[in-house]
Amino acid sequence: MKRLALYGVLSITALAMAWPFLWMVTTSLKTPAHVWDPAALPETLDAYRHVFTQLPFGRYLLNSSVVTASVVVLNVVFDTAAAYAFAKLRFRGRTVLFWALLITLMVPFQVNMIPLYRIMVGLNATDSYAGLIAPSAVQVFGIFLMRQYLQSIPDAVLESARLDGAREPQILWKIVFPVAKPAMAALAIFTFLGAWNDFLWPLIITNSEEMRTLPVGLALLARKNNVSWADTMAGSVITILPMVAFFAVLQRRFVEGLTAGAVKDS
Repeated sequence: MKRLALYGVLSITALAMAWPFLWMVTTSLKTPAHVWDPAALPETLDAYRHVFTQLPFGRYLLNSSVVTASVVVLNVVFDTAAAYAFAKLRFRGRTVLFWALLITLMVPFQVNMIPLYRIMVGLNATDSYAGLIAPSAVQVFGIFLMRQYLQSIPDAVLESARLDGAREPQILWKIVFPVAKPAMAALAIFTFLGAWNDFLWPLIITNSEEMRTLPVGLALLARKNNVSWADTMAGSVITILPMVAFFAVLQRRFVEGLTAGAVKDS
């Protein structure tokens, strides 16, 4: 009976969490006249056609894919490399530098937004992929996450590789990256969600329709159509599907990355 009650509570909670997404999908398949009718059944794909005809939503999708993929790859590589240096290499000022980085996590993005924009203007990187990608290429949270994981790698393994003549880049590529795959998958998911949903920075750094990303395009869609809810929900479905697919592919590694190293041997 306890197990049955637990499953009942979990099922109700899951339904409550999934209900907004189900409402979003069904609304995107209704006609404007039946959007607010809960008894109306999905009947048309017109909203999805409107999304791609009224705005260059395909271009927005391409931009978001390029930016997000680049940010994820750069973060996974650079954050892991920096985390390896902080976790396993000995150099003067290592602890002070690491804590200085952690302090920057307490600084809101809005504080850095204006100087960051001026830097991009000075580099002539506004309204470009470089301007969208560069500010997020390395993140302190990723360094912290990977450092905590890499500390669980035995030093004896790395010392053996050094005795065999391996250099640090070889150790990083052939030992650290393969061992850290679960944590790297967790970092990739966190980074993907942040980059894919980012709205403020793409809105500021881009000026042309050709460089807009999906979150910005979705806001423009609602404004352009005077809040046509069927079209807005269709755009939301298109925006959310890649996140669901990405998490579904890496969810196993994601759980491993969050739990690995949580328990240490005595």
